[in-house]
Amino acid sequence: MKPEEIETESFRIIDAEAGDHGWPAAEWQIVRRAIHTSADFEYVQAMVFSDDVVEKAVAALRSGAGIVTDTNMALSGISKPRLNALGCRMSCHVADQDVAAQAQSEGVTRSVAAMRKAVADPDNRIFVIGNAPTALFELLRLVAEGAVKPLLIIGLPVGFVGAEESKNALASGSHAIPFITNIGRKGGSNVAAAVVNALAILVAS
Repeated sequence: MKPEEIETESFRIIDAEAGDHGWPAAEWQIVRRAIHTSADFEYVQAMVFSDDVVEKAVAALRSGAGIVTDTNMALSGISKPRLNALGCRMSCHVADQDVAAQAQSEGVTRSVAAMRKAVADPDNRIFVIGNAPTALFELLRLVAEGAVKPLLIIGLPVGFVGAEESKNALASGSHAIPFITNIGRKGGSNVAAAVVNALAILVAS
């Protein structure tokens, strides 16, 4: 089978197994890609979207907003052609030498230092976090302090320490920022990238 045929068949299987999932059409495109990437049907129940987030996310991408990821894996997983055509600049600072030096001197994680660097650039308005809860906690702290007002936060950190708690903080909605997240420990850079890719496809549809 050709790659596009494999993808089509994969989505057919997902649709069949998910059954009457209850998601609106646009949101389902995102949930379905999360399942496609992870082979995990728990995302049918676990994904959480803020009000009108798909519409707002599509508008943010069309505006050419800069996209920041918390890992180079997430950055690598994002399909670039559609986003490049929209003028969206993509970056990840976690491996930058100045970020490593700042993290060491301040006694924080590289993920925290990378978020601080990212918000200093006013063009960065979309934040994609698929690995580090500390990155999401720090981003929400910076939002609360008024240091940044993202157009979209995709928060899907994975793990046992802080991952669920950071996503609960994002899902609380107290920050008034459009978001896509999930409840629980699961997540990952691959799933976060899949959400971005689904949104990029929706822009073109």
